Amino acid sequence: MADITIIILSYNTKTLLLNCLESVFDTTRELDVEVVVVDNASCDGSPDAVKAQFPEVHVIENRYNLGFAKANNIALGQVTGKYALLLNSDTRLTPGAVKALYDFMEKQADAGVACGQLLNEDGSKQNSFAYFPGFATLLVNESLINTLSPFRKSKRSAINAPVKVDSCIGACILLRMSAVAAAGFLDEAFFFFFEETDLALTMRQKGWFSYMVPQAGIYHFQGQSVGHSIKSRQLFYQSRKIYYNKHFPLLSGLYMPLVLCRLAVDFLLNFILSGLAFLRSDAKKNKAALYYKLLIWHAKGCPQTDDCQRPFNQP
Repeated sequence: MADITIIILSYNTKTLLLNCLESVFDTTRELDVEVVVVDNASCDGSPDAVKAQFPEVHVIENRYNLGFAKANNIALGQVTGKYALLLNSDTRLTPGAVKALYDFMEKQADAGVACGQLLNEDGSKQNSFAYFPGFATLLVNESLINTLSPFRKSKRSAINAPVKVDSCIGACILLRMSAVAAAGFLDEAFFFFFEETDLALTMRQKGWFSYMVPQAGIYHFQGQSVGHSIKSRQLFYQSRKIYYNKHFPLLSGLYMPLVLCRLAVDFLLNFILSGLAFLRSDAKKNKAALYYKLLIWHAKGCPQTDDCQRPFNQP
């Protein structure tokens, strides 16, 4: 039985995926690992490339893009060992990263999830953990809340030892399978975004906690596995709405008006800034256009964006 089952979700990121797998086998030699790639109907030849270059990897090929939760649950349901590592295809592990997470989980009996320090390509820090969303995050940007609050930690905080956090960013998370089973696995109502946050909150309600282990470094080429398009933002808002309806049912009547007000403010602010003579910012203009599209989409009732869930061989 393997120490860890490493599960990598893939969707049209062949080069990133192969680089990720190379880093897995280069940095986990001190552990007994099995590696599973779950491919969500890629059309770039990812499954065949993995089979050719890494024949020891078990490849699960989905006919549809099932999203993050459902696809990972397929692999998690087959895990027989104690731990599973969920790893994005747009990551590269550093030497000793997985071992550091494994050693911590072996010592910390109440840890249901552990993550490391996510890094940009230049080695600077990314946010590796997040606070559970609440009423305030509907009104104010979370990064602003983190900056203004003297009690909150962020990527700017000096963290030198493992620390308990609300939830771990899902790019690289080590899961204790007994805690996953107690939480009922990933909630498949989420297509992409908020799955790990929802799982962490459900685990905490069952007595399991999330931790960040700074000694484990993971390069994360942020956004390359999901992109920054309007559809990715729509997926984010769809998942956030599911999260709030599930965990804050009393806010259900206020949720949509608050989001509409927030988007309207963001649109107007960026529209005004983009037109100021001393700025003339294309970035602000693009942001204003994005917020306008999201505002109109919300006003229409957030119609489902299901284009990416078709079979790969359909138009």
